[in-house]
Parts: sequence; C-alpha cells; structure tokens
Amino acid sequence: MAEKVAGAPATLAITVVACLAPREVREWVLDLPVGATVADALRTSCGVEAGDAPSVGIWGRAASLDAVLQPLDRVEIYRPLKVDPKVARRERFARQGARTTGLFARRRPGGKSGY
Repeated sequence: MAEKVAGAPATLAITVVACLAPREVREWVLDLPVGATVADALRTSCGVEAGDAPSVGIWGRAASLDAVLQPLDRVEIYRPLKVDPKVARRERFARQGARTTGLFARRRPGGKSGY
C-alpha cells in the first residue's frame, strides 16, 4: 500500500460511471482510501464483484480490476456492443447511397465531385 505523506489526503475522490441502457447514465462519487483499486471502486459503488468482471476503463482507457486509482480518477463501466460499429456504418452507407453522405452531401453547384 502507499505510505502516508504529511499533508496528503487519506482518501481519494473517485467517480464511477455506468451506462445502464442507451441514454441512461448512473454516476457515483466515492471517497476511497489511498491505494484502492478499480475492483474496490466497483464493489463500493454498485456491488459488482470480481467474478462479474465487466469491461472497465479509467478516463476512456481500458484498465484491469487491480489497477490502483489516483485522485480524481473516473472509472467507467462499459456495456458490450450489440452491433459492430464498422458493420453498422457500412450498412448505413449502403442504405443511404454514396451521393447523399459524407463529402458528397454538400456539393457546391457546378463543383467537382467530392468538393
């Protein structure tokens, strides 16, 4: 564990964020002891145990459950994707057609294709 330094706080302010459903976000603000891990934050906030191991990250970067937290860290719990984003984009592009998406959507009158 970390050693106490004179004047250093004995706890860490941590935020845990979980997206429970589309457009539904739940947030917990915790005070955890110095040296706490991601698993400690999950157990304290929403009762998730190591056996239920969801995908987690700290400030948008993947993290393991035994990663030690720093002051003001934001632990994020990720839901699994239902559709691969590349496949969804490819299908959307095929459905809309090449002329109505991206650079081709706002073509100037008389301009060259793609400008």
